[in-house]
Amino acid sequence: MTGRTMLVAALLLAGCGEQDNDPGPGGVTVGEARALDEAAEMLEQQRLPQDVLEGGEAQPEAENPSPAPSSNPGPA
Repeated sequence: MTGRTMLVAALLLAGCGEQDNDPGPGGVTVGEARALDEAAEMLEQQRLPQDVLEGGEAQPEAENPSPAPSSNPGPA
């Protein structure tokens, strides 16, 4: 009897974890918060190391720079 009671208690406690639709921090659900954390981690992995930009090489210029904005309105 004690073994069966322990098994039932263990199964009931296993279902008590956070669900994806439970409210989470910042007004988003737990599933949304997890997805945002994963997306932030993916973005951080794509960043260039700091020494790549500090290597002393000049940044390439844009081939077709956009014209500077004019203070004169065009013809009416």
